[in-house]
Amino acid sequence: MNALLLKILPYIAAVLLVLGALYGAYRHGVSVTSATWQSQWSARDTRDAQAREVNEAAERTKEQAYQQSINKAIQNGQQIIDQVTADAVTARASADSLRGTADALAARLAASQASGHSCTAATSAAATRAIMVFADVFKRADERAGDLAIYADQSHGRGVTCEQAFDGLGH
Repeated sequence: MNALLLKILPYIAAVLLVLGALYGAYRHGVSVTSATWQSQWSARDTRDAQAREVNEAAERTKEQAYQQSINKAIQNGQQIIDQVTADAVTARASADSLRGTADALAARLAASQASGHSCTAATSAAATRAIMVFADVFKRADERAGDLAIYADQSHGRGVTCEQAFDGLGH
């Protein structure tokens, strides 16, 4: 049996050597393929990171443009509100002058009614009271109308500001 083993031993060694070489080639192929895939994944990850940075920069620029647009709308709106407030002060001064004129007219009418005949004194007193009530109602209505006008103008300015800010968002 020793002789038979000595005859087939070189063949077994050759088969083992071929199997070892095949296994080594297989392992080399696996490691090369793995390295290739790893290289491709790394390149893809790098491209993804660069694309993310570019997108973030673009979005940041867009957000800054939106914010500048909103800031501009707020400045414009504040200018409108400031102008409305200045106009309200001017209108209030004019209204005060008008109310003073109404008071003076009521006082003048009362004085002219008082200097009339004694038989019409009761009628004059009633007319004077009616004029005074009318002047008071006129003053109050004018004052309230001025307050409402200020409120409406400021609300309009704020609405325009809001609309400009919304339009600045690109919607």
